[in-house]
Amino acid sequence: MTAAPARRFLPVCGALAAAGLAVAARSVVVVTVRGESMAPAFRDGDRVLVRRGRRPSVGEVVVAERPAAGGTWPGPPVRASDGAAAVQGRVWLIKRVAAVPGDRIRFRGTGGAERVPPGRLVLLGDNRAVSHDSRHLGYFPADRVLGRVLRWRSLAS
Repeated sequence: MTAAPARRFLPVCGALAAAGLAVAARSVVVVTVRGESMAPAFRDGDRVLVRRGRRPSVGEVVVAERPAAGGTWPGPPVRASDGAAAVQGRVWLIKRVAAVPGDRIRFRGTGGAERVPPGRLVLLGDNRAVSHDSRHLGYFPADRVLGRVLRWRSLAS
């Protein structure tokens, strides 16, 4: 390869790298944990890396938008294509997926088992004594899940 084609190739690589970073910025978000509902695995102040896009599975830890009083949300869900500005200013919960659509579950007080409806999830905190989760809020709409937690950094480490 001659020097001239190599010089033309470098700006293209730079543009592709910039485009890749823009895509990564939309697909991975850093969120700070607030509260003790997921202790001891996650503590107040821990920072988690959240991957957006894929539907979560049972056992995975996710970040979901917390509903306002009355179980409603002030605006539409954050879309996978939305940037950081859409994520900021929302109140997020970190919870473990306990059931996905079609799974049979039993909520206390309802008697028998029921199936999780399409497009809904059961989300529970690990520290049940202080967790505000599906036991109080019911099924979470899957489109209110920001993403699943990939890794975290504890303040203790």
